[in-house]
Amino acid sequence: MAVGTEDNLDVCVDVEILGAEPADVGHAFDHVVEASLSISSGRVVVMGCTDYLPDAARFEVPAGAIRVRASRSYLDTPDCTDGADATELVRLQLWPAPLAGPRVVKRRATPQP
Repeated sequence: MAVGTEDNLDVCVDVEILGAEPADVGHAFDHVVEASLSISSGRVVVMGCTDYLPDAARFEVPAGAIRVRASRSYLDTPDCTDGADATELVRLQLWPAPLAGPRVVKRRATPQP
């Protein structure tokens, strides 16, 4: 599964491994989507597209079907090279759940010119 970002530099990523679907659907975030994965190994790797796989963060999850909710914020903030205090934030929440199709929980509002 790939989660795209607006920022082409480093972004902050928070990973939460949960026992059940979270009640918080990400209202504080700009864009929230969900999808299912089938995990046979009981581990997931979280890494950026230029990260080195042997050094990437690994997380234990229940083997089988899991749901992943990707919540993103600070999407319209200039990146940190422009001196901004905020950078894009990605929160990944994972929990056991039957396989289901992807869904948009909260769609990002189109920025006004």
